[in-house]
Amino acid sequence: MMAIAAVWIGVLLLAGGFALDRTLVRLVEDNFDEQLEYVQTALITSAEIDSFGDVQLYRSLGDQRFLEPNSGVYWQITGEGHQPFPSRSLWDRSLKVQGDHFDNEPHFYNSDQFEDEPLRIVERTVILPDSDTRWTFAVASARGELDYQIIRIRSILVWSFAVLGLGLMAMAMLQSWYGLSPLRRVRDAIQAMRTQGTNRITEPLPIEVEPLVDEINALLTHTEQQAEEARIPNARVGIDGDRRTAADGPLDVELHPADAQRSAPAQLLPGVGVSDDDIRSKTAIVDGDRRGIRHRVHRRGSVQRHISAGAVLEARGQPVADEVEGHDAVR
Repeated sequence: MMAIAAVWIGVLLLAGGFALDRTLVRLVEDNFDEQLEYVQTALITSAEIDSFGDVQLYRSLGDQRFLEPNSGVYWQITGEGHQPFPSRSLWDRSLKVQGDHFDNEPHFYNSDQFEDEPLRIVERTVILPDSDTRWTFAVASARGELDYQIIRIRSILVWSFAVLGLGLMAMAMLQSWYGLSPLRRVRDAIQAMRTQGTNRITEPLPIEVEPLVDEINALLTHTEQQAEEARIPNARVGIDGDRRTAADGPLDVELHPADAQRSAPAQLLPGVGVSDDDIRSKTAIVDGDRRGIRHRVHRRGSVQRHISAGAVLEARGQPVADEVEGHDAVR
C-alpha cells in the first residue's frame, strides 16, 4: 500500500512540478520579452528617413547601455539595398536578422550567433514614411540574466517539491499507521483471548471496529453452541427422528417385559429360606440386565454423536454422506 502511495505521490508531484515550471518560466520569458518590445517600439518611433533615403534616429534611446560596447543589449536597423544601422554597443559586430519574411507583429527567438553570449532577439518589419523599403528593426539582449532567473526558479521548485514529497510520504505513513491501529488492537485482543482462556472479546475498542468485534463474538457463540451440542451425550436425536436435549431430562431406558421381570428384586417371604445357588443365579441375571442397559445407552449416544457431527459438517458446507451412511448402519 505504501509503495502504491509513493508511486502516486511521485507521479502527481512530477506532473505538477512540470506544469508549474513551464508556467513560471513562461512568465519570466514574457516579462523579458515585454522589455525588449518596449525598446523596439521606442526605436521605431525614433526612426526617420534622411535626405539620402537612409534611416536615422532623430533622438537617442534613454538606455545608456546601447552606447557601451559589448554591453549585452543591442539594436540594429536593416533594409534591403542599404547598409545596416547598428547601435554603438555592437561595436564591430552586427546582428544576423531573419529579414527574409515580413513580420507585422514582434517576432521573438533565441540566437547563438555571438560566441559565449546567447541572445534573445525581437524583430519587426516596418515601412517608414517617405520610403518604400521594408526596414527590419531588431533589438537583442543577452540571455544571461534570463537564464539565471530560470535556474533559480527551477532550483526552488526542485527543493520545494522534494520537501513536499517527503512530507506527503511521512503523512501517508502516519495515516496508515494510525488508521490501522484499531485492527492491531483487535489482533491483540484475539491473542489475549487465546492466552487467557476467555471466549469473548470484552476489551473496549474504537467505534470503527465495533461491527467486526460483534461479528467475531457472534461467530464464537455459534461455534460454542455447535461444539456443546456435539459434546453432551444426552443431547441426541432418537431413532424415530425426534430430537432430545440435556434439558429434556435423563435418558429413559425401555426394557423388554421379560427383562423387567428378570431384573425385579426377589420377594423374600418370611420364613422362606434362599440358598447360595439361588443368590448367585439372581446376581448373574441382574449383571446381565445391567450390561444390556449400558449397551442400549451406548448405542443411542453413538447415534446422537453421528447425527450431530453430520449437522455440523452440513453447516460448514462439507459432505455428510459418510456420516449418513454411518447413521444408517447404526440404525
